[in-house]
Amino acid sequence: MALLATYLGANGWFLQFGALRVLVDPWLRGPLVFPPGPWLLRGELAQERSLPGPPDLLLLTQGLPDHCHPPSLEDLDRQLPVIGSAAAAKRVRQLGFRRVTALAPGEQHDFEGLRITATTGAPVPQVENGYLLEHDEGRLYLEPHGFPPHDLRSAPLDAVITPVMDLGLPLAGAFVRGRTVLPDLLCRFRPRTLLASTTGGDVRFSGVLAGLLWARGAASEAEDTVRRLAEQEELPTRFIDPVPGHPYRLAGR
Repeated sequence: MALLATYLGANGWFLQFGALRVLVDPWLRGPLVFPPGPWLLRGELAQERSLPGPPDLLLLTQGLPDHCHPPSLEDLDRQLPVIGSAAAAKRVRQLGFRRVTALAPGEQHDFEGLRITATTGAPVPQVENGYLLEHDEGRLYLEPHGFPPHDLRSAPLDAVITPVMDLGLPLAGAFVRGRTVLPDLLCRFRPRTLLASTTGGDVRFSGVLAGLLWARGAASEAEDTVRRLAEQEELPTRFIDPVPGHPYRLAGR
């Protein structure tokens, strides 16, 4: 038994806690369009993604279309249990999902041996969720915008999934702060593994906002940060810039 993580590109992950399979924020097929329309921002996958197996649970951090992607969610069984932020829960109920649990930051829910604690996430504009996931197979924290969990006590974890770049817009500032918060996350949680998320998977964007977006940082810089802090703070952390579709063992034998 083990804790495994398979990157699906963008914000999507397929987590396996032993036999329990958790699908996170999937964007598997079709375009990504932000309201009011594709002229503002449109994303295209280089290729469609398939799941390693049928999920037992759908876990959603946000209600925005790059986390709650309608074409991808429409392919899932409407009886699949769903846990998400308030905005995400509202969205999946509109799509016909029936077994939906909304969690606010600070609330917990137990599902088949997995304890899910919602943490304060990004204000985009309403506050969304990060999650601490605790199971006999391992402990993992994830949040897709780089907003550290001030409502979560510091403790060593098996893995942290986080962006490692800052992304933003002129005047609005950074809405993804992975590069900025990376040292804090490393020192607070001393993870055995840190996995980069959010900006990977070969996604092409077009539209007005695509031309205005700025980015700071890179996976190579994050790897250097992990190496430096590992030496200075004696951290046990390995850094992974994940390849979509490849399973990574994070804990267990």
